[in-house]
Amino acid sequence: MDYNVYTEALSPHLEGVLTKKEIRSSIEQPKHESHGDLAFPCFQLAKKMKKSPVEIAQELAQQVKSQHIDRVEAAGPYVNVFFKRTIFSTNVLNRILTEEEGYGSNNLGKKENAVFDFSSPNIAKPFSMGHLRSTIIGQALANIAEKSGYTSIRINHLGDWGTQFGKLMCAYTRWGSEEEVKESPIPTLMKYYISFHEKAEHDPSFIDEGRAWFKKLELGDEEATKLWTWFRDESLKEFERVYRLLGVTFDHVQGESFYNDKMSSVVDELTEKGLLTESEGAHVVDLGADSPPCLIRKTDGTTLYATRDLAAAMYRKTRFDFSKSVYVVGAEQQLHFNQIKTVLRKMGHDWEQDMVHVPFGLILKDGKKMSTRKGKIVLLEEVLRDAIERAKENMMVKNPGLMNKEEVAEAVGVGAVVFHDLKNERMNSVEFNLDHMLTFEGETGPYVQYTYVRTQSILEKGSGEAKVNTGLMDDGSWEVIKELHYFPRAVERAWRDYEPSVIAKYLVSLASSYNKYYGKVKILEEGQEMGDRLALTKAVGTVLQEGMRLLGMKAPRRM
Repeated sequence: MDYNVYTEALSPHLEGVLTKKEIRSSIEQPKHESHGDLAFPCFQLAKKMKKSPVEIAQELAQQVKSQHIDRVEAAGPYVNVFFKRTIFSTNVLNRILTEEEGYGSNNLGKKENAVFDFSSPNIAKPFSMGHLRSTIIGQALANIAEKSGYTSIRINHLGDWGTQFGKLMCAYTRWGSEEEVKESPIPTLMKYYISFHEKAEHDPSFIDEGRAWFKKLELGDEEATKLWTWFRDESLKEFERVYRLLGVTFDHVQGESFYNDKMSSVVDELTEKGLLTESEGAHVVDLGADSPPCLIRKTDGTTLYATRDLAAAMYRKTRFDFSKSVYVVGAEQQLHFNQIKTVLRKMGHDWEQDMVHVPFGLILKDGKKMSTRKGKIVLLEEVLRDAIERAKENMMVKNPGLMNKEEVAEAVGVGAVVFHDLKNERMNSVEFNLDHMLTFEGETGPYVQYTYVRTQSILEKGSGEAKVNTGLMDDGSWEVIKELHYFPRAVERAWRDYEPSVIAKYLVSLASSYNKYYGKVKILEEGQEMGDRLALTKAVGTVLQEGMRLLGMKAPRRM
C-alpha cells in the first residue's frame, strides 16, 4: 500500500517525536485483511510520550486524516488504516496504463555506470550447469540495475589465461589430432586436458612442460599464440549457442588475456608504493594477520589470477568510471575478492568500496552437487534443449493447434529453467528437477507465463476499452491492486539486496492473486465496470511481462 500517504498523514501528529523516515520505516503490512491495509505500531512512542502504546494508538486514530484514507482504527497498540479503494485503484491503474513497461522504474542509479562481471566460463572446457547461476543471476541483476536508473555494462570475463592452457598445449602437441579437434572441439580438448593430469600423476615432467608452454604464451611465442587463439575461437562458438538460448548478451567479452599488457603497470605501482615483498622467490602483498598474503607473481615470473583481477578492476574504473562494479561469482571466491579489495585499498584506491561480490549457492541433483554425472560433465545446452523438447511435448497435448510451437516451446522451456533458479534466494542451493520446473501449477515459470497468456486472451476477447472509469472496490480486485502497487518496491528491494528472487516471488504472488480474481469475477460481463476490469487485466499483463523481462524470460502471447 501507499506508505508515503500514511507517513504524511501521521507526521503532523508526531512532529518532534519521529522523523518522516522513522515513521515510514515503522509502518507494517498487516497479516490479516481485517486489520487494514497498513498498520503503525506505537511501542517505540511509549517512552518518549510517556503514555501506553494502546493509549497513543487511540489518540492517533482520532487525529489521522487524509483524502486517500477511508477510515482509521486503533487495534491495541496499532493504528490501522483502510484506504479509499476507488481513488487508490484509479491512481494505480492509470499510472501503469500510462507508464506501461516503464512502471516500477526508479532513479537510484542517477544514470551512473554499473559494471557486471558474470558467466565467465573457461575456454577449452564445456559450458556446464555449473555456469548457469552466474550467467542468469548476472543478467537479471544487470536488467534490474537498468530499471533502477543505472547504465549497465555487461562483461564476460572469460577464463582464457593461466597455466591450464600450457597444460593443454603440452597435451595437444604430444598426442593431439587436428582433425579430431575440428570435428568435436570442446569435448576433444577436455579429453586432452584430463589425459594430461592422468599422465602427470605418474610423470611430473609433464607439469614442468605445461609451465614452459604457458611461459612461451606469456612471452608471445608464435606457435603457442596460434594454438591459444584456435582454442579460444572454438570455445566462443560453443558458448554463443548457449547464450542465444538463454537470451544473454554482453557489451564486452574481455577475458583474462585482455589484461596481459596492463599487468606490468599494476606490479610497478605496487613496487613504487612499497607494497610488494618477496616470499620464497615469489612476489606478494602482505595483508596482515587476518588474511593470507596476496600472490602477485610466481617464482618463474608468470602472473596470477589476482594480478589479472587487479588490472581488470583498475582498467574498468578508468574506462567506465563505475559507481558500482558487481562480480557475480561463486561463494568460494569470497577470500579472493576480499584480498583484491584490500590490495586496492592499500594502493590508495578508495573506489574499491564500490566493488561488490555477489555470491550464490550450488545447483544440486538429489541433494548432491550437480557437477558430474557418471563421470561426465552435465552440459547446460543439453539441459536447455531437453527442457525445450519437454515443453513442446506438453503443448502438443494442451494446445495441438498452436502456431509457432518451436518458438513458444523455447520460451517456455528456457523460461522454466531460468525461473526455477531465480525464484530461490541466491545463497540457497537449488535442487534441479526438470519435471517440476515445467508444470503449469505452483511457483513455476510456465505458471507465470500462462497467467500472462490469460490476460492477453481476455483483452483480445473484450469488446470494451481497457480504461479506468469508476475505479474498483470489490475484495478480489483490491488484492490485485495492492500487488500491482508493490511492484516498484519489489524492484528497489531486488536491487538493494542484489536478489532477483524478490522479483520472481513477486510475479508468483501477482499471478496467484489475478487467477483468484479471474475465478471469482466475470471480467467480460457488460456493464459500467467492464472497462475497469479490462484495465486491471491489462495492468497485470504489463507488469508480468516486465517482471519476466527483468529475469531474462520471454512472455509468449499464446501457449
